[in-house]
Formats: sequence, structure tokens, C-alpha cells
Amino acid sequence: MQDCIDQLEATGDYRVIERLKPRDHYHTPTAVETHTGIYLDTETTGFQPDTDKVIELAMVPFEYDEAGRIYRVLPEYNGLNDPGFPIPPVVTRVTGITDDQVKGQSLDLSAVKACLATADIVIAHNAGFDRPFCENLLDDFKDVAWGCSQRDVNWNEEGFEGVKLEYLAYKFGFFYDGHRATVDCQAGIELLSRRLPGSGEFVLKRLLDTARINQVRLWAKGAPFEKKDVLRQRGYRWNTGDDGQPKAWYIDLPQDTLDSEMIYLNQDVYPRAVGVLPTQVLDAKIRYSKRI
Repeated sequence: MQDCIDQLEATGDYRVIERLKPRDHYHTPTAVETHTGIYLDTETTGFQPDTDKVIELAMVPFEYDEAGRIYRVLPEYNGLNDPGFPIPPVVTRVTGITDDQVKGQSLDLSAVKACLATADIVIAHNAGFDRPFCENLLDDFKDVAWGCSQRDVNWNEEGFEGVKLEYLAYKFGFFYDGHRATVDCQAGIELLSRRLPGSGEFVLKRLLDTARINQVRLWAKGAPFEKKDVLRQRGYRWNTGDDGQPKAWYIDLPQDTLDSEMIYLNQDVYPRAVGVLPTQVLDAKIRYSKRI
């Protein structure tokens, strides 16, 4: 079989990708100190954590070291949850989860809490989506460091044109049946175990390094309306103000780039110089939380 694959790929006209085979370990344990991470995924009834509900939660713990090597993958938690109202048909089409499957089901929050207590970091692919839903389930999710395998790795810098998990998996040569929580977690851990094509670093190492850097959220309050497209193109996002935060464009930046961003705003956005704009310091325990 491998000979056939090699011959096909040697032509330059074919690329063979493999179905993900979940592993129970990646590297052989050594004497180095290890930590425990949890890869987490939720399936929900929609996109709004204030009104929608979790219908499936998966948490897959794994051991890693500071170099980003992954060792054992530990027993996972997976549970279904009855949201108390019909699952939208579009969600069932995407996830395969039906009303009958979740009827009368509830998450074992004691087991979730016990699993979470072992973690040095929780990682999700789009943590800004998953974390607010998890915080609604259990306050313990507010007190742990979070990382994001979508945003805490500069995929574009490494030559990738997209950030969806299925796309990244394809680029690394594997595929899987997505949109069920445990399988997505297993695919996420596989992604973390790979080396980036440009730097050669483990994906997990890059993510950890980014998660440890405090960021600052800069609010461009009072920015002229006609500059909205300029701000959007630069990476700013609009906040409606409904969450108690400013009604304004904002961006999350490494702290050491704040001064240069202020120079940019004063030169290219505001008609006259502004001395101070609202900011919030974001560390891994607050980043991606619904509290900001």
C-alpha cells in the first residue's frame, strides 16, 4: 500500500491523505516534567451563549512538555445534554445530534469539574466560541488558562490560507468526520502534535508561547464612521455595547505593540490626535471569556 501511495505522490499529480486514527500516545514518556492540557469541543443549538445551549461536550486530556511534545492521551469525558427545547434542524444536519438522542440527558458536571481540576490549560479551536458556553455550565471554566488552536497560532505566517480545523487537517495530510465533539478534539490534538512547516516548531509549542503573552484590548472609541472599513481590514471588530462594554471598534494586540497601534490610529484614523483610549489587559485566564 505504501509503495502505491509513494508512486502516486511521486508523479506530482496526486496527494494521498489518511483518515485520522486517534492515538493513545505520541511520544514515549521521559524524565522531563509534563503538564496536563485538555482539548475541548462543544456542540450547541446556536451561536449565542446567552440564549443557546450546549448539546454535547467533549474534554480529552493529554500530557505535554514545555517543548510542545505530546505524550499520553488520557481517558476523555463526553456527554450529551437536553437543551430543554427542540434542536434546530440545521444543527441536527451538521452534527447528527437529534432530539431523541439528547432527551432526558444531562452533563455530569461533577465529572467535568474533576477533569478540569487536572488541567494547566484548556484548548479549543475557536475558544472565543466555546469558552462562554462552558462558563455558563460551570464557574470553574472561568479560573483556568485557555488557549485557541485557531487564533493562538499565526497560520497565515506559516503559509496556510485558512484556519478551519478540517482545512488545517487536510493540509497536514489527514481527514476526519467532523462536527461531533470527541472526534473534533482528537483531530485537534493530532494538529497540535504536528510541526509547523515554516518554523519547524510543534503547533502546541507555538500556541503555548502565544497564550503566555499578555495581550491588550484596545477600544477605538469615537473613531469616525467613514473609517469602519479601514478598521475592519486591520483586524478590528465591532462591539454593539449590549454587553456593557464600549460601543466601539476594538482589537486585541500584544502589549508591546500598543504604542505603535496608537501612532497608526492617530495618523490614519482619527482627524485629530487622541492621547488615551480605553484598554484592557488580557491574560490566558481572561482571554476568550464572556467577561470581556
